[in-house]
Amino acid sequence: MYNPGNAGDGDIRTRTQAAVQERFADGAQYIAGSAAKGTSGNRHAVVDPSTGAEVYRYETAGPQDVDRAVAAARAAFPGWSAATPGERSDALHRFAAVLADRAEEFARFESLQCGKPLKLTREFDVPGTIGNTAFFAGAARHLQGQSAGEYSGDHTSYVRREPIGVIGSIAPWNYPLQMAAWKILPAIAAGNTIVLKPAELTPLTSLLFAEAATAAGIPDGVINIVTGTGKEAGERLVGHPDVAMTSFTGSTAVGKRVAEIATATVKRLHLELGGKAPFLVFDDADLEATVQGAVAGSLINTGQDCTAATRAYVQRPLYEEFVRRTAALMETVRLGDPFAPGTDLGPLISHVQRDRVAGFVDRARAYARVVTGGEAPDGDLKDGAYYRPTLVADAAQDSEIVQSEIFGPVLVVLPFDSDDDGIRLANDTPYGLAASAWSRDVYRANRATREIKAGCVWVNDHIPIISEMPHGGYRASGFGKDMSMYSFEEYTQIKHVMFDNTAVAEKDWHRTIFGDR
Repeated sequence: MYNPGNAGDGDIRTRTQAAVQERFADGAQYIAGSAAKGTSGNRHAVVDPSTGAEVYRYETAGPQDVDRAVAAARAAFPGWSAATPGERSDALHRFAAVLADRAEEFARFESLQCGKPLKLTREFDVPGTIGNTAFFAGAARHLQGQSAGEYSGDHTSYVRREPIGVIGSIAPWNYPLQMAAWKILPAIAAGNTIVLKPAELTPLTSLLFAEAATAAGIPDGVINIVTGTGKEAGERLVGHPDVAMTSFTGSTAVGKRVAEIATATVKRLHLELGGKAPFLVFDDADLEATVQGAVAGSLINTGQDCTAATRAYVQRPLYEEFVRRTAALMETVRLGDPFAPGTDLGPLISHVQRDRVAGFVDRARAYARVVTGGEAPDGDLKDGAYYRPTLVADAAQDSEIVQSEIFGPVLVVLPFDSDDDGIRLANDTPYGLAASAWSRDVYRANRATREIKAGCVWVNDHIPIISEMPHGGYRASGFGKDMSMYSFEEYTQIKHVMFDNTAVAEKDWHRTIFGDR
């Protein structure tokens, strides 16, 4: 369904493009509190995927830009790590306030570079980021270790949490603002400093985020942004000897390469990788709720979400009706200008990604049924990277479209018979990031939450995330947690401190090494 928008939409886009050009005139790097141009000698364009038009061109970061950013972070580390938890908390509270004041700017910049509808950036990406900042402002005061105790009898032990050092993080293009926040906030709340490499397709809101931190009074060098390619800037950052930890969000294939480089210098590593989330519908589920949840859960961010519902397994008594009603609801979703009121779904991030998604669907026609969608729209949307919401049914479990991460607005539906079969199928991919189970039976649902191997299992919903709870996967979806107090386990060193309480020079245990009792 096409949404034509209204005459004012172009004005919003034009003003946003002009603001981008003005804001980033000094370059797409942010090092030691100042904007800078890259020095790689290569230029890259940020493209509005809804029109295919270039909105900003910049020089990418080269190895020496990464070195400068790491040096700035290293120089800022002693002062920032020595700040009290209260001081870091106060700075993050100011940061949240600055973000709230600039919320509309963040929403428009995110929509422009990603093609997200404004209602998504205004109501999801930006508020989520502000809330996450406020959460870590409070969490900074609660970096607690284990209470002191005399566990050996002759000694008092306690545990300290200490910052690691300079963090080198790499964020993806699907949620540039939120992923920048997920990387930066727990790291700096714990007293680390950071160099973040955003995706070169979508650097704008990561740069804005760093600028806002400076405006909030966070010291120069605590947050640095280098915008460049993975090969030139990313690998330099991951392998840098002064970077103590790498955090990466992206595909499983690239995550394996990041791990290879990071382990060569014995870095701590946090990986949040691909997903292929199952959506498991038992035969006692509320059918209307499952249909609503399946469409929303599969199409959020045009399906470019590693937790999106991608494989719906529906118990056979509900299968045909689920397929029919889900297809009908998908057909009401309004594709259109991201800046137009009423647009539900924007384009994919690029024409390359659109064509990749189309390839999966086109190949599936040989072995499955494309119920609705399965094509790019023409007419007024033909220049953008749009693809219609797509429902595919009757594919085999071992087929490409079921097993591989598509990262687009495509939901595959398969039937199952017994509960055992449903849970087995839900676990039958290499991934384990997220899943959902749909049932009115608490025992049935509880079994699914126990037996599905995923880092998050929703019951009778799919997608919601909250700052207070962790996000991270099993198996090929990586390891480690974003958000929540659990994230401090990624970004702090645990140190055991042990005091002798006896003041005795010749201790009994010494006799096991020398002398006699």
